[in-house]
Order: sequence, then C-alpha cells, then structure tokens
Amino acid sequence: MPAIPSSRSRTRDRNNVLSRPEFMSLNQPLWSGNSESQGNSRRPGQPKHQANLPCDPQEPTDNANKDRKEPTKLPEEDCIQLNPSFKGIAMSSLLAIDICLSKRLGVCAYTSSSWGTVRSMVTLLAFTGHGITWIIGTIVCLTRSNTLAEQEVLVNLLLALLLDVMTVAGVQKLIKRKGPWEMSPGFLDYCVMDVYSFPAAHASRAAMVSKFLLSHLVLAVPLRILLVLWAFLVGMSRVLLGRHHLTDMACGFALGLLHFSLVETVWLSSSTCQTLISIGTLSWSSFY
Repeated sequence: MPAIPSSRSRTRDRNNVLSRPEFMSLNQPLWSGNSESQGNSRRPGQPKHQANLPCDPQEPTDNANKDRKEPTKLPEEDCIQLNPSFKGIAMSSLLAIDICLSKRLGVCAYTSSSWGTVRSMVTLLAFTGHGITWIIGTIVCLTRSNTLAEQEVLVNLLLALLLDVMTVAGVQKLIKRKGPWEMSPGFLDYCVMDVYSFPAAHASRAAMVSKFLLSHLVLAVPLRILLVLWAFLVGMSRVLLGRHHLTDMACGFALGLLHFSLVETVWLSSSTCQTLISIGTLSWSSFY
C-alpha cells in the first residue's frame, strides 16, 4: 500500500482532536449578527415561548439611548482658549494681580486678620466718606446757612452727592463685581445702594468732595494737604476692610473727578438754588 503523506495524517489527527467533547464549542458556527443573538437568546427569567418570539426591527432602543450620555459642557470660565489674544492675556494677568494684591491688602477684613485690632478705627475712617454722612451733613448745614453764597455752594454740593450716589449705584448694578472677600453689605450700604464692588463708592465720593471743597473754599496749605490725604485714606480704608479691589478704588477716584467736572459744567446759579430751597421747604411767597 502507498504511504499516507504526512500532511494528510496531521489534518486527520487535528480533526480527531477537535471532535472531542471539550472542544465541541469550537466547531459551532458563528452567529450572523448581534441582532440575531440578542433576539434568539433567552434571559434567565424569561419563558421559552417568549424567547422564541421574533424581535421587531423597528422597536426603538430606549435602553441604549438612556445609557448613552451626552458630554457635559464646561462653563466658559473653565474652558481654556488655545489661541488667546495678547489683549486677553494682558487683561487676565492684570486682573489676577489685582485680586492677589487686594486680598493681601485686606488686613482688616475680619477681627482675626493680621490688623484686626485696628479694624474699628479703619471702619470709622471709611464712615467719614459714606454717602449718608455727607448727605445729612450737607442738609444740616444748608438749613443753618444765612448767606446766598453759602446756600449756592451747599445746594450744588448736595446735587453732586446725589449724582454720585445714583451714578455709582447704576454702574455697580451693571457690572455686579464682588469684592475680594465677598462680604455682604451692611444696612447703611443698602441705603445708598452701595452693594457691589466696582466702582468704589467711598473713593468716588471722597475724590469728588475733596476736589469740590478745594475749589470753593479758601483753605490753608496744611488743610489742603490733609483734605487730599483724607480722600486717599478713605478710598484705601475700603481696600483694607476687604470691600473693594485696588482697581475699584482707582476707578472710583476717576469717577469722582468726572462728577466734579460735570457739576462745574452745569453749575446752578443763586436764583435757581433759592427756587429749589423754596420748593424743598414749601415756603412759597405767594402763599403769604
């Protein structure tokens, strides 16, 4: 008999091996698709007559849609710009420096701060530039004034204070910037609508009042220096208390000088001031 080639003998041996019971699963044919395997497969608790039912190909796969989650969108402030402009980089750097320096200078923010022992004195200094203080003080001086020149200056100062309060409150409401320590405003701050940080209302008011008094009062040189120093310390006191940033104080000073220029442009005459005083006190000459 002719000899069997070695290749055919190896093939027969392999088939004999695959026919063993432990290798029977290797000889099973592959399923045509996942849909048939899912349709023909029976769940552990499912009856046989339900397992053999054909699946509807148009049935919506709700479970797959529920498992598929949409990618979460990050806030805009958390997103990183791949190609930021030079202006954006410069503004971000300046804001970061401003926040860092403002927090470092907030040494009187709390009683437990490094300068917490002088917090009451700094608060008193800031109160000298509060809007309630200057408005009430101007009205009291106006009721006790006797000359027309004094009344003219005081009425224009009162209008300048009201203009400062309304303008600062409007800008703060528009910007809505919080302070470096995010403190809640007090009752007096709510009275003059000094709720947010930008611009600093105390700095604006101090700059406007000091410039107004320097222009319309005859003061000695030491008093003029003290008046300018007072305006700066009032604005700085709010930074030490953690209420404002340094940029808030700087913009407040600039806004106060702008208010002074506007009041000087629309300066009310003596006759107009007397009319306003008459309306305010309800002392019409025709009634007598």
